[in-house]
Amino acid sequence: MALLPLFRSREREAELEHRVYALQAALDQCKGVARTWWSMRVRFTIAVALVAMSAGFALGVYRHSIKQAFVDSAVAVGLASPADGAAEAETAFQKTDYAKALRLARPLAEAGDPRAEAVLGSAYYRGRGVPQNDSEAAKWFRLAADKGNAAARFTLGVMYGEGRGVPQDYAEAARWYRRAAEQGDAQAQYNLGLAYARGEGVTQNAVDAHMWFNLAAARFPANDTRNRTAAVKNRDTAAGEMSSDQLAEAQKRARVEAAVVRSW
Repeated sequence: MALLPLFRSREREAELEHRVYALQAALDQCKGVARTWWSMRVRFTIAVALVAMSAGFALGVYRHSIKQAFVDSAVAVGLASPADGAAEAETAFQKTDYAKALRLARPLAEAGDPRAEAVLGSAYYRGRGVPQNDSEAAKWFRLAADKGNAAARFTLGVMYGEGRGVPQDYAEAARWYRRAAEQGDAQAQYNLGLAYARGEGVTQNAVDAHMWFNLAAARFPANDTRNRTAAVKNRDTAAGEMSSDQLAEAQKRARVEAAVVRSW
């Protein structure tokens, strides 16, 4: 069975960076449309804050600063939100501001935030802002993966498959690919399809291979032609070695699994 190769996390990082910048451009285009609505919400927020402060101070029950009163009101009506340092760290990392990303992520990761743990894992894995260290990368990725972070689960699978920072173990790689694949991670679905096609870490099974390739092909964005094409080619290669009954079973399983993924 002639199959196209595994996806590795370095490819994933480059694609994610491209998607983040594309999303930022789209958001920038929306800013002009939102200004009028924003202005109305600001005026409403100021009115709410003034009423709340007047009542609170008159009754002697409001003891926060005036600035905090406005902040509380803004959060209540959606003009502001509690600080999301992990998201800010992710954005800084994608924009290659590694010093800022690490400054934000490290205390959050040490407090157990899975997204911040994944940022630290990526930094050590790629040697961005810190010396490259596979063992440290595996440590942080495992912490994030145990908390359900799909990207960390995928990358941890890659590390087990390659023996980077952990002993090479195809069964463990397949286990992590499966956990990420069941969350809808297309690259994990693709790699799990390869595992079943090759019998690496799992019992070789053309039906399962076809199912996961099929799911990956459907999950990759329409503009991600390279990855979609690879998944489709491998799915069709697997189909060429299957009976009509096996093909029907693989398609049935793919429909069931797709419904499960949508429930995440």
